[in-house]
Amino acid sequence: MITATHPNDALFAGEKAFPVLAACEHFAGSEKLIGKAMDLQVEYGPVFDVTCDCEDGAAAGQEREHAEMVARMIASERNRFGRAGARIHDPSHPAWRQDVDIIVSGAGSRLAYITVPKATNSGQVAEVIRYIGEAGEKAGPDKPVPVHVLIETHGALRDVFQIAALPNIEVLDFGLMDFVSGHYGAIRAAAMRSPGQFEHALLARAKANMVAAALANGIVPAHNVCLNLKDAEVIASDARRACNEFGFLRMWSIHPAQIQPIVNAMRPDFTEVEDAAGILVAAQDADWGPIQYKGELHDRATYRYFWEVLQKAKVTGMTLSVEADQRFFGCQSR
Repeated sequence: MITATHPNDALFAGEKAFPVLAACEHFAGSEKLIGKAMDLQVEYGPVFDVTCDCEDGAAAGQEREHAEMVARMIASERNRFGRAGARIHDPSHPAWRQDVDIIVSGAGSRLAYITVPKATNSGQVAEVIRYIGEAGEKAGPDKPVPVHVLIETHGALRDVFQIAALPNIEVLDFGLMDFVSGHYGAIRAAAMRSPGQFEHALLARAKANMVAAALANGIVPAHNVCLNLKDAEVIASDARRACNEFGFLRMWSIHPAQIQPIVNAMRPDFTEVEDAAGILVAAQDADWGPIQYKGELHDRATYRYFWEVLQKAKVTGMTLSVEADQRFFGCQSR
């Protein structure tokens, strides 16, 4: 039995842990589609999260009923892995507090996160976070509900570093469509698709700034949707560019056919995963002191990098060596 120090304890003792999240976040608005997504989680494994959508999913006048359905689905046995969250209405909508009250109390500890759309400044986000925290205290979850924040307005982009520094945030999401729409036609509709979404100067600046703010504060940056629903190569290409050129670690899906191409495209390089496993096993055997591996020197700085690689490989469903899997994921210390 392996009793050596786990990487989380050896490399990050006393530090805020970087969230280890699935590379894909799938949005579903109706009870039927939420159930289908949860069933796909069982089929694929927990390689994607399910976001139950109140903002675009609820019909006008039926916000309460929709939130109750979302809470019921998240609390149900169909949420096998406990990896379902909810997007509430935006802070200017009269139903957002009602969404929080119903979902936090109804789903309890089964709620993975709450996503906040269309915030316009850091103070507004802080208010929503406080309210979510108060609702959580009343409902009694063991820990604060993680918050995801959509950066899709000029004000949110302006305040993105202040937003990223707020408590309990684990993801910043880039909202492409609303961001483009907020430019009064200065950014053409073609920029909602590739290659424009990666090459238009205003969009490239916005994405890079959001990713920088997220990573500087130990938060996962998530990329916007691909409008092409079923062409796997187009979807995968968007995911690869988002990851490799801008540093996004997660991407939205809005159709079941998008999930697997996103997950596959955001997986680490197989050779790098093999090296990560070998380096970390040798490092643990050396009690996390410096080692040589394939003629190269490695120490805690590279161990941190390769531990992130190995964790990403695990959450994207890659097969790890039996030894690395048992040592690092069979009995994690936390």
